[in-house]
Amino acid sequence: MAEDPYLTRSLGFLLGDVSRLMRKRFDMCAAELGLTRAQWRVLARLRRREGINQKELAELLEIENITLTRHIDRLEAKGWVERRRDPSDRRAWNLYLNQEVRPILDKMRKLSEITRNEAMNGIPAERREELVDMLLHIKTNLVDLDESEREQSLALAMAEGGARHGN
Repeated sequence: MAEDPYLTRSLGFLLGDVSRLMRKRFDMCAAELGLTRAQWRVLARLRRREGINQKELAELLEIENITLTRHIDRLEAKGWVERRRDPSDRRAWNLYLNQEVRPILDKMRKLSEITRNEAMNGIPAERREELVDMLLHIKTNLVDLDESEREQSLALAMAEGGARHGN
């Protein structure tokens, strides 16, 4: 049975499939470093947002805070991550990378480059850059829509609140 062209050329399905396949390929390589997918995702996000608090990191990773806590416990036991009290909220913890994890992060970056090059094999460099530019444009469009909808919801809620109070 032939695949439905709508599904094979659907942007959402295609992006999902490519993302899944790249993660799977990276997982194979990262296993050699003694990392689980969850751990490398935490480290990769933390590398970009060092000092972030646990709650915000859990939201970025789209996981429950308790799940992130378990991952951080394991990474902290390896000496790779450090929790520090948030000076503005003593209930919150900010997360930092330790020096011991820097060589692992360097290896992760190299594995990421290898995986990306394998995925883009046969695509000329300028076309690779065009693809990344287009994906960044799509991402910006979607982020802007989210922000616009949030602003519209807030304006609507405020208008409804004012109407209820006779304003």
